[in-house]
Amino acid sequence: MNFTLQHKDPYSKARAGRIETDHGVIETPIFMPVGTAATVKAVQRKDLEQEVNADIILGNTYHLYLRPGLETMQAAGGIHGFSQWNRPILTDSGGYQVYSLANNRKLKEEGVTFKSHVDGSKHEFTPERVIDIQRILGADIIMAFDECTPYPCEYDYAKKSMHLTHRWLDRCMTHFHQTEPIYGHHQELFPIVQGSVYPDLRKQSAEYISQHNAGGYAIGGLSVGEPHEDMYAMTELVCNILPYDKPRYLMGVGTPENILESIALGIDMFDCVMPTRNGRNGMIFTREGIVNLRNKKWEREFRPIDTWITPDYSFAYMRHLFAAGEMLGPMMASLHNLKFYLWLVREARKQILQNEFHIWKNSILKTTNRRL
Repeated sequence: MNFTLQHKDPYSKARAGRIETDHGVIETPIFMPVGTAATVKAVQRKDLEQEVNADIILGNTYHLYLRPGLETMQAAGGIHGFSQWNRPILTDSGGYQVYSLANNRKLKEEGVTFKSHVDGSKHEFTPERVIDIQRILGADIIMAFDECTPYPCEYDYAKKSMHLTHRWLDRCMTHFHQTEPIYGHHQELFPIVQGSVYPDLRKQSAEYISQHNAGGYAIGGLSVGEPHEDMYAMTELVCNILPYDKPRYLMGVGTPENILESIALGIDMFDCVMPTRNGRNGMIFTREGIVNLRNKKWEREFRPIDTWITPDYSFAYMRHLFAAGEMLGPMMASLHNLKFYLWLVREARKQILQNEFHIWKNSILKTTNRRL
């Protein structure tokens, strides 16, 4: 994998770059649609390719390990062969699922034992095992195994967890370099910065993982309930430490505002379930603001939802689909939101290249943030 930093906005830390992988090029800043189980919910692959034109999508190690399972994944040729998605893929290591399964897991130095949410069976993830699983899945970018701390989190626990994540990272890196890709294309391992909302821990973690010569670096443990001001402060602190010439990935973020503010701090890559999850529940993002399609006010609003992004459907028709319980409603709302998010980061990239990002960001946030 190769990253080229193409341009930096002179009035902020926003960057435009280019990531080259064996499955294609990713232009940054980029938003990655979340395809947890080798599918982006309610969105067909051809629409991801042709309508959204996604450069890269996300898969999840925990979920794909449990279902369909590693034997099926390997027989299919990994996640690319299984899903027939021939562009880049990133897989999360399962660390966030370890966090979310706090009541069904046991954490120890060796790794994590947990009960499957599918059938209650017991399993163990270790740093080495997670690398082996991601070798079988075959994503272009794979993540180190970490513990994602909750918010709020006591300082002593955050410190203990951070050091455990660092020890697990060392084991991940060692095992990664002792193994080879299975399907003939290159894989890159990204370490993850932890440390909750404590500046000294975030600084220590960023400095520690920067010692590893990785293709890129991720920031985890944010967007888990902390105030946005804390998220931005930790992001800025970490970006000032991570290698300047490598891509930076802010995991699980977020709203259009979160994304634009984080781009201004130097972040290159994002993912979040919000576009599809909110879309399935009737909330859509537009350049004019945020719309709840279930509201009666849209019943006779016949203008297109967004003439640039979804010109073929009106507010009234989309509202009707949700009111009638038609499956097309959640499908089209999810597709629209993904198109909007990809439009947003690509427009941000365009503005960065033109040295206009700071002006454009402040202008677009005045409209995209408001509730209509």
